Amino acid sequence: MIKAVTVEFQKIRHKRVWVIVAALIFVQMLWSLWWIRRIDEHGLSQGWMHFLYQLPLLNSIMMPVIAAVVASRLCDMEHKGQTFKLLSTVMPTRRLFTAKFLCGALYMLAVVLLQLIVILAVGRFAGFKGNPPTDKLFYYLLFTTAVNLTLLLLQQVLSLLFRNQMISLTVGIIGSFAGLFIMFFPQNLERLMLWGYYGVLMLVGLNWDRATRITDFYYMPVDWGGFISLIVMFLIIYIIGRELFARKEI
Repeated sequence: MIKAVTVEFQKIRHKRVWVIVAALIFVQMLWSLWWIRRIDEHGLSQGWMHFLYQLPLLNSIMMPVIAAVVASRLCDMEHKGQTFKLLSTVMPTRRLFTAKFLCGALYMLAVVLLQLIVILAVGRFAGFKGNPPTDKLFYYLLFTTAVNLTLLLLQQVLSLLFRNQMISLTVGIIGSFAGLFIMFFPQNLERLMLWGYYGVLMLVGLNWDRATRITDFYYMPVDWGGFISLIVMFLIIYIIGRELFARKEI
């Protein structure tokens, strides 16, 4: 499997997939620098929580599109060159499916790791009060990566099954809007949509006082039920998607 994943990286070495990752982190860094220019003492005392509240909102907008683009980049060359049948003679289609997913997964994991670096760097630079919440940052890494990989898996299934990559890209764009808007609805509705799990697994809540216009953040209990639901969805998409691809006329 390691050799198969290595081959996938070699095939996309000229696709500039890393540019997508860099662009996302650059945008979030600009947002962070803009925000800390306006921060006061009250904001510094809640800086870590502010990040953990705002990043899931940004992720719900950006990550579905990023996952769609990464999956499309990984799959479109075989469609264009009509090489799926050739590849199936040297590699089982199920292994090819897994290799492509693992290749894309490393990019999606890199996004979250870079986000954590940005959080720590900006927090230290701005002078956030207290030590970084190590446990909360670990949960953020775990939950965001889980949602990213599930979205990537869904997008890969679409990119492999449909030659026209605009189908999968359109699903990613629609998902980004849906994931953002559904955050304003009850959590039970968020659980019904895969893109809503950035909100389901948020670690920080917000109270806003209309009279004083003061915002207070607070940590929320970890929603392990939501996390388990996400893992179940991941397994279902993986099993069904891999079998559909294996049985597809290529």
